[in-house]
Amino acid sequence: MSQFLVEYPPNRSHACDAPLARGSDGVLRYGNLTPALTELLDLQVHAFSTREAVVEIGGPRLSYRDLWRSASRIAGGLQEHGIGYGDRVAIHMPTGARWVQAFLGALLSGAVPVLVHDGLPDAVAARVIADSSTDFVLDCGSDADLPDGAAFIDDGAALSDLALLCYTSGAGVCPANAATPKGVELTNENLLSAIRSVVTALDLPTDGLRNLLLLPLAHASGCVDQLLPTFAVGGTVVLAPGGRRLAETIVSERIDMVSATPRIFARLLPELAELRTEGLRTDGVVRISTAGHRAAAPTDPVQRAATVRDMFPAARQWSVWGATETSGIGLVVDDDTDTAPGADPVLGFPFGGTELALWGPQAQAGHGELLCRGPNVTRRYWNDPKTTADRFTGSWFHTGDQVSIDADGLVRRGHAQAG
Repeated sequence: MSQFLVEYPPNRSHACDAPLARGSDGVLRYGNLTPALTELLDLQVHAFSTREAVVEIGGPRLSYRDLWRSASRIAGGLQEHGIGYGDRVAIHMPTGARWVQAFLGALLSGAVPVLVHDGLPDAVAARVIADSSTDFVLDCGSDADLPDGAAFIDDGAALSDLALLCYTSGAGVCPANAATPKGVELTNENLLSAIRSVVTALDLPTDGLRNLLLLPLAHASGCVDQLLPTFAVGGTVVLAPGGRRLAETIVSERIDMVSATPRIFARLLPELAELRTEGLRTDGVVRISTAGHRAAAPTDPVQRAATVRDMFPAARQWSVWGATETSGIGLVVDDDTDTAPGADPVLGFPFGGTELALWGPQAQAGHGELLCRGPNVTRRYWNDPKTTADRFTGSWFHTGDQVSIDADGLVRRGHAQAG
């Protein structure tokens, strides 16, 4: 049976609107990015030095100045251990302020952070660390202090340089399905493009956003799509390790944004419902961001959205779909989108520089495998040319998801219809 690749929509008149311009490879790119992620973060540190950057419930509260100072000392400590530009530093630690310090310290040292979920079985974590040829491990099992040395910042990175290694095939989110983790190379351009896209799509304010981040930091959805965009607007990331006292945290920390997966929200809703009967108000939350990645896709998004809306009556809600290979983003849908009851689950509309195509015998009829490309999409897998060749057609990444796309560009999950 013939396979077709159909770009959708074929003639997208707004695709090259500023600040996006099409490169020689056909991919849309932002034209005014900083040269590297560390430079963007450095600008924010100077602009918002006294603001809280990270709050760990029951733990440290760090201003931007404090966070940058501690991260630069970790970078100096890594340098004293022989770590430098392009080396890999595995972050294998539980979520918390120390995780953020370690991650930024690795970045500032010039190394490439390797995200290793602390809940992975030991054998899988060891495979990820070995596959990445990690040069230094910041291990969750150690009680030792983080590396410490004279403050150091490597500012020589470029847009095309490798900036982060994330592992997919369940390695970041679902340990039970993590038999063959694949390393995904994300460059400075990938990360900065994803940050720009999220800030714009979710209309993140610069007047002191406080984001209760319940997503795993060791995955693109938590690190790239929430942690870094919050820093990019000078906001505060609030972390609640162990998931305790979340409802009280929303009030006491003046939370105005909550970011989680559908499964986490489902676990949180009973607690919120119970405490609301005791007079707890959640009206201050004005933004809800749901990571709708494949591993945690909702089975009934309409019902789920209505339930979350009841708990956060003043909030506008977004569901963001993406894969590790797309820096965790690609499609977004908000609660203003009309979703017909009984229809296939909605994944969303493309945003930022993401463009879509369909692959398969029914692609011309609007059904097939979803392909995407954009400045946020990886160029290749780490040390795996075979998988790279299998998952890419030119600049188009094969997501493996069967979808349909309607005339307005709305993507729905669903298998191709029989011909």
